[in-house]
Amino acid sequence: MPPTFSLPASRTEVVLEEIRRGILTRELRPGQPLVEAELAQRLGVSKTPVREALKVLSNSGLVTFSPYKGASVCVVDAALAKSVYDVRMVLEPEAVRRSVELRDPSLFEDAAEALKEASAALADKDHAALSLLNRRFHRALYLGCGNPLLVSILDDLKDRAALITVVGWDASPSWRKEWAEHKAVLNAAKKGDAAGAEDLLRKHIGSFLERVLDAIGDEET
Repeated sequence: MPPTFSLPASRTEVVLEEIRRGILTRELRPGQPLVEAELAQRLGVSKTPVREALKVLSNSGLVTFSPYKGASVCVVDAALAKSVYDVRMVLEPEAVRRSVELRDPSLFEDAAEALKEASAALADKDHAALSLLNRRFHRALYLGCGNPLLVSILDDLKDRAALITVVGWDASPSWRKEWAEHKAVLNAAKKGDAAGAEDLLRKHIGSFLERVLDAIGDEET
């Protein structure tokens, strides 16, 4: 069998991940202008990959464009949080239920690995890693649902959901509670308890939304 090679990431992909990381770690603050020339200088690239990256991040919900002000970091308000989590509450538990019903334990191996890595990240207080592991854990649970369109819809929400998660964690650092809930969902999934995993995940998503809305309410008063 001939050797396989992975292509290096394009300059736009590298810039995209750097800006995404900056937004999700709050290094780039909500509402902060994203000036192409400044970002290009900071990242050591031309303005073209920055412009392309900002377009992608606009489509994923991390960046907003104004006709007069240009690009800026998206600000999470109650309406955005409710709309994103409303879709998640409807679709994600159902997708996980379908994954569990396939009775294939290998579907949850990556979720288990993410859970293990989260223990180290919690100990190190590595908030950026926890945010990425949170995304990875949730996706690993619904990836095997058997419906590529359902996976694609949930994937499209990942950045918006991560941004909302950061708001909640900023107001109330509840990582240990979140990961304890993750562990309960994964245990149900491994046991083949589709209804149990579905119910636990719906409660997990719903309770976090309540905390985010409380945080946003505090900020807006």
